[in-house]
Amino acid sequence: MIVTLEPTRLALTAACLISYALVCVPPLLGWRRRKAHDDAERAAVQAAGPGWIVAHASQTGNAEQLAEQTAATLRLAGIPVRLCSLSALSRDELQRAERILFVVSTYGEGDAPDAAAAFVGRIMTGAVPLPQLPQLHYAVLALGDSSYAQYCGFGRALDDWLQAQGAQPLAPRIEADRLADSAIDEWRHALSHLAGTTDAPDWSAPAFGAWRLAERHWLNQGSSGAPIYHIELEPEDGVLPEWQSGDLVQVVAPAEPDRPREYSIASIPSDGRVHLLVRLHQHDDAPQGGTGVASGWLCREAPLGATLQMRLRQHSRFRLDGNEHRPLILIGNGSGIAGLRGHLRARARAGQGRNWLLFGERHAQHDYHYHHEWDALRAAGQLQQLDVAWSRDGAPDKGIKQYVQDMLPARAAALRDWVAQGAAIYVCGSLQGMAAGVDRALCDILGRDKMDELITENRYRRDVY
Repeated sequence: MIVTLEPTRLALTAACLISYALVCVPPLLGWRRRKAHDDAERAAVQAAGPGWIVAHASQTGNAEQLAEQTAATLRLAGIPVRLCSLSALSRDELQRAERILFVVSTYGEGDAPDAAAAFVGRIMTGAVPLPQLPQLHYAVLALGDSSYAQYCGFGRALDDWLQAQGAQPLAPRIEADRLADSAIDEWRHALSHLAGTTDAPDWSAPAFGAWRLAERHWLNQGSSGAPIYHIELEPEDGVLPEWQSGDLVQVVAPAEPDRPREYSIASIPSDGRVHLLVRLHQHDDAPQGGTGVASGWLCREAPLGATLQMRLRQHSRFRLDGNEHRPLILIGNGSGIAGLRGHLRARARAGQGRNWLLFGERHAQHDYHYHHEWDALRAAGQLQQLDVAWSRDGAPDKGIKQYVQDMLPARAAALRDWVAQGAAIYVCGSLQGMAAGVDRALCDILGRDKMDELITENRYRRDVY
């Protein structure tokens, strides 16, 4: 029997196949290009003889940027070098390598960055002990924040582990408190000595510029939570710089010019302004209350039209790079909706509608930030699924509180289906509670091996604080 298809059915079938190809092929090609580049660089280093490896573990991109500058300095001195994420280092490479420079951040209270999770689980704490590494000579630049009790905790743990493996330090560990210039200069000096050159590329960060506070709105009046404000800023010279969704800004408060604060950007360049979502940090233990220096100035003290110093910063670990054509699962709470809003606006502008937002806050009546936008995106078919959790709208007096991570088990089947279709997962919000709870729930649903695979493929990205 010969079966013929009607022209309409043929056209629909072809359209489905084309749509599937548009979703699946670009990420696959991007992954293949990145893998081919890594393989080519590894082969070039091996062909040139014993070279160097610069391995980075970064959460917000600072360690990765410093590692890139470190590798560029070595190449300028004619030294073959491979630049890679720490989790991309294999056991065999560690056992063969003679010189590795590690540039690593610490996340939260002594935790390893997401980009180092696979290395820690597979090699540092793996079930199969790694043989000794007496041939390896190394140096560690550890980035951290001394306001945390476990300052530079991961960098110190990595250094201790390397020495326990018999590796030999090329120089004492250097610790950089909030990217202190003195520590970065010390690293550059040590690098110049190791590379045998005083010539180096420019490592200086972009200068701060003058921005104007254009708009400010209190979004959650009546909430039991701390006040949260939508803030819009524009450059005083009228020239709007470029950025991508997922990027950050560094804001200098007049009362504390040496400690800029970072905030996720909640807008895209076509919006014409930088949008921020800032929660007023309140010191309950201070006399008569008190507020955070930066958040207090941005939310309450600065008049509209006030000038502030600010600069934009790439946040490579939270950009859409490589995931532009994938389905996106966006998970966040509180002011973390800022980074997710930027991605949703970028996706809507690009016509990418396969998006799923899971968001948690306190009260639906007061804390449903940007809900009119989510309604509009759903009506336009650009937000396929929306799930919300309100921790104070159930029965909190009876200990019944639902947080965003509590929604995930009931949606396990859908999560597995989206991931199987190539989805990337982005998490933005509080590190304690939400992000840790979401990570545990995802591990329970997908399995630790799958989560490590998503991290390696840059399909699990977090901007948490």
